[in-house]
Amino acid sequence: MPPPAAWHVPVAVEQIAEAGQHFDLAADATVRAAIAKVVGLRDLPRLEAHFDVGRRGASVHVAGLVTATVGQNCVVTLEPLTNEVDEEVDLRFVPQQAPARQPTTDDGTESDARDVKWDDPEPLIDGVVDLGALAIEFLILGLDPYPRKAGAVFEPPAEREPEEGPFAALAKLTKG
Repeated sequence: MPPPAAWHVPVAVEQIAEAGQHFDLAADATVRAAIAKVVGLRDLPRLEAHFDVGRRGASVHVAGLVTATVGQNCVVTLEPLTNEVDEEVDLRFVPQQAPARQPTTDDGTESDARDVKWDDPEPLIDGVVDLGALAIEFLILGLDPYPRKAGAVFEPPAEREPEEGPFAALAKLTKG
């Protein structure tokens, strides 16, 4: 079971208007602090999500944008820096079905790998889409995994002569 999300904005399929709905979400300071801690950010001064949610029969379509201002540390200098995140969202959710029997391999054993495609729909669990958890997910996807301050260049340390080890004196005795 995954850990609980720091930001919950559940939307049930039956609550979505037939013409669709627009959601403008902004995380408050307490939620942002919890997300920053879970995600490993120095700070998270702004997190917003703008979603258009539409219903197509039993499935749900969510499209929109997640934007944020994130505080990270430069991987070269370790100095604090601020980055902007802008991640587009375009997902389709379908009701979760019973797991299909796994295909078998040539030797008759069941294969544990599923042929997953990028455009496969997401499972709609209990008829609810959590827009807060979705915003966190796309925030994480938009983070720079190696943030670097402008102009920061990594300088490898100068090579040193290897130090004599603790058995160097014994090695000298065997040579002499």
